[in-house]
Amino acid sequence: MMVPGRVCVKVTGRDAGAKVVIVKNIDDVFAEVVTRGGKRRKVNKRHLLPTETIMEIEGLSDEEIAKKLEEA
Repeated sequence: MMVPGRVCVKVTGRDAGAKVVIVKNIDDVFAEVVTRGGKRRKVNKRHLLPTETIMEIEGLSDEEIAKKLEEA
């Protein structure tokens, strides 16, 4: 369910309501995401609400991923 490329919405914390894209799963609890600003962050998976959208992010930079997220 929490696969790289999955678009999620943060439900808690200072970024609550913001859309992010999962870049990689760190372990069972944490994932690395890219925000709309193009920044990578480590977040708890329990703080993410997955959407149905999965983006193709293979080989893209963080800025390109953020741009695709803005368009979606």
